[in-house]
This record gives sequence, C-alpha cells and structure tokens, in this order.
Amino acid sequence: MINRRHFLRTSCLGLGVGAGFASNLASFNAFAADTDDYKALVCVFLFGAMDSHDMVLPYDQSSYNQFEGIREPLLAQYDAGVSRRRGNLLRLNGNVGGRQFALPQELAPLHELYQQGNMAFVGNVGPMIEPLTRETYRSGAARRPAKLFSHNDQQSTWMASRPEGATTGWGGRFADIMQAADANPQAAFTSMSVSGNSVFLTGETVQPFVVSSSGAASVRGLTQTNTLGSREFSTAYQSIMRDTGANRNSLFRRDVVDVVNSSLDNNALLEEQLALPGDPMTAFPGGRLSSQLQMVARTIARRNSLGMKRQIFFVATGGFDTHSAQATDLPVLQADIAASVRSFYDSLVEMGVENSVTTFTASDFGRTLGVNGDGTDHGWGSHHMVVGGAVNGGQILGDIPPPELGHNQDAGRGRLIPQLSVDQYAASLGSWFGLSEGELNDAIPGLGNFDRSALANLF
Repeated sequence: MINRRHFLRTSCLGLGVGAGFASNLASFNAFAADTDDYKALVCVFLFGAMDSHDMVLPYDQSSYNQFEGIREPLLAQYDAGVSRRRGNLLRLNGNVGGRQFALPQELAPLHELYQQGNMAFVGNVGPMIEPLTRETYRSGAARRPAKLFSHNDQQSTWMASRPEGATTGWGGRFADIMQAADANPQAAFTSMSVSGNSVFLTGETVQPFVVSSSGAASVRGLTQTNTLGSREFSTAYQSIMRDTGANRNSLFRRDVVDVVNSSLDNNALLEEQLALPGDPMTAFPGGRLSSQLQMVARTIARRNSLGMKRQIFFVATGGFDTHSAQATDLPVLQADIAASVRSFYDSLVEMGVENSVTTFTASDFGRTLGVNGDGTDHGWGSHHMVVGGAVNGGQILGDIPPPELGHNQDAGRGRLIPQLSVDQYAASLGSWFGLSEGELNDAIPGLGNFDRSALANLF
C-alpha cells in the first residue's frame, strides 16, 4: 500500500536531500519526550572498520605480554617498534576485571579528556539480535546478524539495525520522536548531516538536512547573477522552482512545491544565520573530520536563534580498512580523530554547552586480534568512545575480552563476539537525549532482547 504522503517522502523529498535540501512532513503521534533543555547527539562514524584492539591496549604486564605475543609481527612495524612499547603507552585510570589499559600516544588529547572524567569507553559493542557466545555462535543455537563482516551491510546494521537497503536509522527515529514532541520550531534542522546522505539520520517523517563543511548547499542557478549570459536567469529559475503564480490544481503538485519552497527557505535561513557573528573561537586543526565538526559547532552556536531544543548530527571519516600498511596509516588517522574531537569538545566548553552535547563513535565493525602480516582483517565487536560533560567518564563500561585467542567471545582469529549490542548502546544515548522507555522501545525494536544494566552508569 502506498499513499500520497509516503510517495512524496520517498521520491521527491529524497531528491531534495540528494541536492543538499531537506524538509519535513507532519508528525501524527504525540510523544512524551523530555525536551525542556537543549541537547545534541553527534555521531562520528569511522568508515572502514577501526582496529579497536589498537585503540584501547592492554597495559598490565601479563596482559601486555599476551597481546605482544599475538601481535608482535605488526607491533614491530609501528615506528620501528617504538610507539607500541608498553612504556610509551598512556595508562588509563581504573581497570576492568583487575586488568589495566592504555592508549597510544596519538590519542593523547582524548586521554586527557578521559582522565578528567569527560570521556568513557564502551567495550566490545556490535550488532546483535540476541546475546551470543562462542558456543552458541558456532552451533547456530542463537540468531546472528545477517551478512557479518561485509562493510556496506554492517555499516547499515550499525545505523539502522538492518543490512544495506534499510530505510530508517535509529538516529532518524529519535529525531521523529523529538519532532513529534514539537521540540524544534525549525524542524528541518533536527537531523543534520555534514557527511552526505545517511540512513542513520533518516526517520519515518524526518529527513536529514545535508550541509557541507562550509555551510548550507546552494543551487548554482539561484546564486549566480550571470548564468548563461543572463542576469535575469536566476530570477526566472527561482520562479520556476517555486512554481510562482501557478494554479496548482493537483494535490501532488502542491505538495512537491511545498517541499521545494521549504527546502529553499531552510537553506536560506541557515546561510543567513551562519553569516552572522557568533562562531566559536576555538581553533580546529583542519582536515575533513575537523571541518565537519567545526560546522557542527557553528550550527550549535545558533541553537537559540534557530529555536532548537534537540538535534542529532552525523559526521564521518574513513580509511580504517587496514588490511595492509596499518602501522603507517592507523596512527595518522588516530591523531586526526583525537585532535578533531578534542577541538570540538573545547569549542563546546567555550560555548558553555559541554554538558548538553554528547559525541560518540560508531564503525562498520572491529578487526581481528590476529594479524595478516602488515594489517588486520574484518572483525565484529569493537570498542567505542563517548565524549561529553554529562558522561560519567574516566571508566570503561562493558567488557574488553582478554588479549588471547579462543576465549568465550572469540568467533575465530580474535574476532570479538559483541557482549553489548548496538541496541543497548543506542538506548543509553537515547535515554540521555530525553526519550522515555516506551519511545526507546519504539525507536529500537530489538531492545527488549537485552539487559540494559551494563550501561546504566554511562550518564
């Protein structure tokens, strides 16, 4: 069955988003989400699958020796074997099951946030349908996600709980609920991507408002004053796009024109706001991720003038598919993440909203503990960072399995079988964001299969 509104959302509105436009359709259900204050979630997606074994490293001597025994051929390639030596790692406060952990030097800006209590790690997270162990995984006694170890499918499963082809993501479903609760008078800016179209931000009624790192997208024919040799072209072009003066007898035509006009108006509004003074003064290091996060910071700085109470942002960087040259490539990527996320956090402190914005990482999957010579291969569970003033930081939540092969959460070659589902991870973020228990279950349909107590202390 298809109706006019559904057809418009999935066809014409999708075309608008592809051009950098966004709009919204009316919500029909009333929700109880708490939207009294300002809060934002910022998803940093690490495309290609970051090796989290090389992000949170074992530090106590016994665990480090085990780790080194498995990874020695690869560790020897990091800066001639120097940078991953135990004495050069940055020890983290606290422990998990009596074991100690550390970060590589490249993550020093985030190590400081962790030690200050403004960042936490969530260990061994990944897509699941129900809890799994090595035994139930191998025997098939429990259900497993479809198309494991496939980049495109697991990216989609992380974002939307389904393989490639999913139409809505849990971020977009969160945004649906906030829009239905009338959290934002400018509803188009509820769900914003600085990294192209994303199923993560797509809801049933909400579509992501796509911007670039320099601002709102523009339509060349509307902004150039001398297109095709005619100064009148942009005026005529806008009249055509806005369907100025038409009778609009067709209901479908009226809806299409409403979407286009709303998109153009929203673009113009954001451009106008970004042109005003008010950008954070915090310096950003440059680069793709840094520029995206800087645009998020600039947008958050306009939250009051736009009347925003709840926002969800998506930024992304890639290059983490390190089957080879990992010792050369990964440290550079880690340094970029650390500098970019730290500058973003500092800009929030400057604006006084560090307690109102939570930044978290996501990725296709983890990688194998075992090495293939100069790299690692596709895994499953991975460790993730959650950053913000509201985070109960300085701790590792969940679990980090021992650095050995063949343990109870090893699917083979050190592929971690997740002990925490993406559903649990998402629910913890959504609860902080203001969703009620009923709304969380609506937005995350598989949530009832898992015990949420492991992340009860994240906020």
